[in-house]
Amino acid sequence: MAARWGAGIRNGFLGQFSHYLIRYATWIPPLVVFNGWVAEITQINGPSMYPYFNPRYNESTRRDIVLVSKWYPDRHLKRGMIVTFRNPLNPKGKVVKRVVGIAGDVVRTKAPYPHEYVQVPEGHIWVEGDGDKTKDSNYYGPISACLVTGRVTHILSPWDRFGRVKWWEHNLRPGIKKARYVLE
Repeated sequence: MAARWGAGIRNGFLGQFSHYLIRYATWIPPLVVFNGWVAEITQINGPSMYPYFNPRYNESTRRDIVLVSKWYPDRHLKRGMIVTFRNPLNPKGKVVKRVVGIAGDVVRTKAPYPHEYVQVPEGHIWVEGDGDKTKDSNYYGPISACLVTGRVTHILSPWDRFGRVKWWEHNLRPGIKKARYVLE
């Protein structure tokens, strides 16, 4: 009798456990691959992209949640795109900024950058936040395009702003002299 009772618990518990393990744990590797190489959902913190992201930054603790495409993130970058990249001063941190200049462009810088104008070198981009409180290329100079980890493509939350990020509609600030050639 004891043998039957123990076998029933084992079959019941192990049967359920293996069923749930197969049902749910098999999704973990594809999700890890998807999150690492295809796309990820990211929360935008801080005021550096205000007012485009977090337009109610001063009124609420609610933050925008966006979809970041990681599919060849450093290729074919264009002025106005919003990208995520590794912070050049703290590689563990990720930053969200707008591409203002690409290779060959001459950019009029802002304080605290030491020179009034800078030409963006080959393989680099010039990024700036939309807000006033931002550490961007004016702080650490042009960044290598290899540091780019993704492109912000959609706003997922809040619901009233849900949709595609229309970066091409953003007017770039004055002081950017576009390069005569574009390398892609």
